[in-house]
Amino acid sequence: MVAPGSVTSRLGSVFPFLLVLVDLQYEGAECGVNADVEKHLELGKKLLAAGQLADALSQFHAAVDGDPDNYIAYYRRATVFLAMGKSKAALPDLTKVIELKMDFTAARLQRGHLLLKQGKLDEAEDDFKKVLKSNPSENEEKEAQSQLTKSDEMQRLRSQALDAFESGDYITAIAFLDKILEVCVWDAELRELRAECFIKEGEPRKAISDLKAASKLKNDNTEAFYKISILYYQLGDHELSLSEVRECLKLDQDHKRCFAHYKQVKKLNKLIESAEELIRDGRYTDATSKYESVMKTEPSIVEYTVRSKERICHCFSKDEKPVEAIRVCSEVLQMEPDNVNALKDRAEAYLIEEMYDEAIQDYETAQEHNENDQQIREGLEKAQRLLKQSQKRDYYKILGVKRNAKKQEIIKAYRKLALQWHPDNFQNEEEKKKAEKKFIDIAAAKEVLSDPEMRKKFDDGEDPLDAESQQGGGGNPFHRSWNSWQGFNPFSSGGPFRFKFHFN
Repeated sequence: MVAPGSVTSRLGSVFPFLLVLVDLQYEGAECGVNADVEKHLELGKKLLAAGQLADALSQFHAAVDGDPDNYIAYYRRATVFLAMGKSKAALPDLTKVIELKMDFTAARLQRGHLLLKQGKLDEAEDDFKKVLKSNPSENEEKEAQSQLTKSDEMQRLRSQALDAFESGDYITAIAFLDKILEVCVWDAELRELRAECFIKEGEPRKAISDLKAASKLKNDNTEAFYKISILYYQLGDHELSLSEVRECLKLDQDHKRCFAHYKQVKKLNKLIESAEELIRDGRYTDATSKYESVMKTEPSIVEYTVRSKERICHCFSKDEKPVEAIRVCSEVLQMEPDNVNALKDRAEAYLIEEMYDEAIQDYETAQEHNENDQQIREGLEKAQRLLKQSQKRDYYKILGVKRNAKKQEIIKAYRKLALQWHPDNFQNEEEKKKAEKKFIDIAAAKEVLSDPEMRKKFDDGEDPLDAESQQGGGGNPFHRSWNSWQGFNPFSSGGPFRFKFHFN
């Protein structure tokens, strides 16, 4: 009795004729079995039934070594190989069984099934026909007839697939090949043919999937590795391309096409790795130069141009070169409107240029495609605060400097404007009042922007001198009247005047 869930039970559910394994009886004399071989067979059978495949395989190896003419030992070892998913190893054992015992229909039926999976239809049909002629059991006859019908159908479909491929009707060819490969799952040639169809139809990733299977199904398949490497390269995945072409060279180090492609991919890979290292080090100008070299090295594949421009856009944004960043990011977004990285970097550049509406629009578009990105969420909130802030008092505009201005530029602008708008320069009462207000704003701008902590608050959308933006409400501790600014010298770094102004 076979235990439910056992290895033999699982195999039997797929190949019912394999149940002969457990109950198979043989005459010692007929098989030439000695006591040691019989012991290995019995122990192997128990281990197989218990699912201990590696141990069972060792016992059957020993049985074959002890009696090379024992068809039972070969058959049971083949069964273990199948249970382990090693069909290539099982096939020679099944062939040996048939050589030793021509009327062993279970082994021939099993071999036919494996040959069918491999797409060796003529050989499979020969096995199924011989089973039908060998006085099989009712179940064996039913199985052989079913498999023979299936094989005939595969022959017809393969002929139609080849005709469609030759006529350039790749979609129809794919449809036929899909049906065949549901049965002939280990047919490397048909997978390679379908891969070619996918390539012609512009579906490289599907082609890669079939070629990867073919590289495992066929020994020393350098052509499959070469094609996979080329496809990855064309998709812009230089790292996977390099990995696959190395597999080709492992099989044949003198493979001319693989070696030529390897040199090209390795050069490109080195440039990209170097550029990324420069970005990590904050050397954005040097990284930009490297990515320009990437585009020159591989100008024919658009993917590398797009990826290079995307990274150059990032470099310009991080290096606070907003005009250049906006230009290059826009070029990327013309080719890929949904490129989240380019949208984020362009939004950052728009913020530096104080183009808040444009920044908000880019962040919102990016958020539509990646709503869980915290950087996008924070950037959008910042852009909205800055837009609101720009409608009030903008200290950068008051001093006439860019948002990325250095402290020295801020002090210089303050001194110039403080001298220009000092109230003592105006005699007319109306003009003096206007100058006083202007001077207060100039001094406030200098106070905020020259203090790193206050400037950061302002850059994040909070005015440290505005009572409304302070948490907790109440009066503004930073609010000052004109009189409170009279003790500051626009020509010092912020300390008291070295001389006094006199007022009428």
